[in-house]
Amino acid sequence: MNIRTDAQTAPTPTLRKLAKTTAIALLVACALLLTIVLPAEYAIDPFGTGRWLGLTEIASPSVTAVDDMRPAGAALVPVSKGPIGEYAAEFKLDVFETTLQPYEYIEYKYHLEQGATMLYAWNASAPLIQDFHGERARAGTDGGPAEESFDKQNRRQASGTLTAPFTGIHGWYWENPTGSPITIRLTSSGFYGSAVEIRPDRTRHPRTLRTVETLPATPVPSIGSGTQ
Repeated sequence: MNIRTDAQTAPTPTLRKLAKTTAIALLVACALLLTIVLPAEYAIDPFGTGRWLGLTEIASPSVTAVDDMRPAGAALVPVSKGPIGEYAAEFKLDVFETTLQPYEYIEYKYHLEQGATMLYAWNASAPLIQDFHGERARAGTDGGPAEESFDKQNRRQASGTLTAPFTGIHGWYWENPTGSPITIRLTSSGFYGSAVEIRPDRTRHPRTLRTVETLPATPVPSIGSGTQ
């Protein structure tokens, strides 16, 4: 039995056929570029096919913002969304500094709705008596005392966060137990509505709080402009 071992090879395409195939491939690539790639990637739609196929929406999708239906001036009560607490307005900033003369005291507090949060840090030039506490806005309505201490011990500094356990004013009582002046500096930020300074004569003095918009802008390089 004779077995044929020679392999059959395809004929080599002519230059004319290669040129024709290449031209067809280029035309198809150009057609895909103009009708699909450009509309989808860059919202460039020279023939309108991208709009017809819905591709331009990929490059420049329409954005619909969620409207905040809470009225302006609403109380800063957080709306819980899982781990997120949303507020009706932005947080405030405050820096308070005072010097207590020998044996003098002062109170400084913020009004917070129940569940609202603030961050704080304060330090003094010497140890002093302090009481971090809150006063209920409506004492007795929830069965709790008119005032409630959160931290009552001698300190020179403290920093942390507070989530208001009830609606009212929350802050510090500081007393200088020494015969020398002591300077206190407090910085805070939070969703508080107002602040009040209570002086030794028991008079109350409201404080002006700042918003984020009052901070000086810091130039930030645009995306892609960083140095190598």
